[in-house]
Amino acid sequence: MNYPFWVVPIIGSGWVIGGIAIIHILISHFAVGGGLYLPMAERKALLEGRDDWMKVLRGHARFFLILTGVFGAATGVGIWFAIGLANPEGTSTLIHNFVFGWAIEWTFFLVELTTAAVYYYTWGRIPDKLHLMVGWVYAAFSFLTLVIINGILTFMLTPGDAWLAVAGTGNEASRFWQAFFNPTYWPSLGLRTLVCVSLAGVWALVTASRIDGFEQPDLKSSVIRWSSKWLVPAFILMPVFFLWYLHMVPFEQRGLIKLGIATIGQGVFTQVTRATLVTIMSSATIAIIVYFLAFRNPRDFTFGHALAVLFLALAATASTEQAREMLRKPYVVGQHMYSNGVRKNSDVARFNKEGYLTHSVWATEEDRAAWARIDAQKTPEGKPVFAAQLPESDQAIQHARGELILRGQCMACHTTDGYRSLRRLLQERDREAIGNVLQMLHEYKDDSPYRAYMPPLVGTSAEIVALGDYLDHLVNSGKKQPKPVTVAEVPQAAPATP
Repeated sequence: MNYPFWVVPIIGSGWVIGGIAIIHILISHFAVGGGLYLPMAERKALLEGRDDWMKVLRGHARFFLILTGVFGAATGVGIWFAIGLANPEGTSTLIHNFVFGWAIEWTFFLVELTTAAVYYYTWGRIPDKLHLMVGWVYAAFSFLTLVIINGILTFMLTPGDAWLAVAGTGNEASRFWQAFFNPTYWPSLGLRTLVCVSLAGVWALVTASRIDGFEQPDLKSSVIRWSSKWLVPAFILMPVFFLWYLHMVPFEQRGLIKLGIATIGQGVFTQVTRATLVTIMSSATIAIIVYFLAFRNPRDFTFGHALAVLFLALAATASTEQAREMLRKPYVVGQHMYSNGVRKNSDVARFNKEGYLTHSVWATEEDRAAWARIDAQKTPEGKPVFAAQLPESDQAIQHARGELILRGQCMACHTTDGYRSLRRLLQERDREAIGNVLQMLHEYKDDSPYRAYMPPLVGTSAEIVALGDYLDHLVNSGKKQPKPVTVAEVPQAAPATP
């Protein structure tokens, strides 16, 4: 069933998901890395007898609990709300295949939230050894949540041959573990773990920067320098795991990166290339700032410096996630479901034969009867009639039909006037040119320039015409148009002479 899509003006539903997800990732990865940072820092303070460190760590633990327990949890729920509206078919696939995984993840998450609260509220109230043990329990369960969610996220890019072999048969759950430990699982887990560790240092710099460097110079210097070292593993090991990850990405998806790199000298930047460059530049800037301003001059490291590092971490996170999402194009689940919820092996041929809107919950029986009446009108060549050749009342029906197809097959990635604006992309095309583009997407030939990042356009020929009519109305309705030609006015072929 093709559900109604959530149409968000200007930014599109995809960026609603992206905006929430970027904030959530910045916090949730801190929840994992910070969960390791706190018990390790507490252990260091206990071994060295640094009571001044303990006061700082208690304040950091309070900040950690509020940020991860409130904002992290809220944005996590927000992601579920957004993806359920923006891509219901993809969300349904994840739930049906990983309901067991989600149950495990939520169990770990409940333990994680509980131990985080216990860790903070028992500070100084229970023996140090027991308190430290609570911290280690939190660290273990927070990492286990990453272990679970990483399998589900990587599945969307590389579900694996074993799962794809049974996709659409109803037996997908029998390949749970093969889908979970998919080809990109381990390199992605390594990358995300490194990000978690580095973000632990970044967020620690935010709280440590508030220490008065004049009144407590030794305390501020020691905390900031120790926190800065948490970024070192990421800068050393991340290139290794990144190359491993790319090696496991399917060849078709790697082609998007290769295309951008190969044409970079010509000034052609694909979205994946731009996002990758932003990640590299922002990460390099973080390294420079942290080394020269934090590690070398910790007493002068201010809250403003820390916020600058945090902003750069946000930019790196956003660009990395955008690049990862773009690698999936044109799929939402690799080689199985396209980004608009159409299944590659079961839906394309069926929708082309039966019609995309035939069984849709969007349309009423009255709508379908009106469409059938319009489809019965043909040109002398037997082709579907364009809206311009119909009475005004039927034109409105045809445009409404085209809009439904647009909402279902295009609005997951495009908007009419904002992000990836269809009005802007088609502004120089007339009705015939728009029809040619749609036909190219419908035929979906191997040499099509759109094939690498756009799903096929499915539906009957009459539905494709309806979509073209609506797009023409959307793009060219304000322009001066030639007088419409009705079916009756179409020149008939002259009778053959005896």
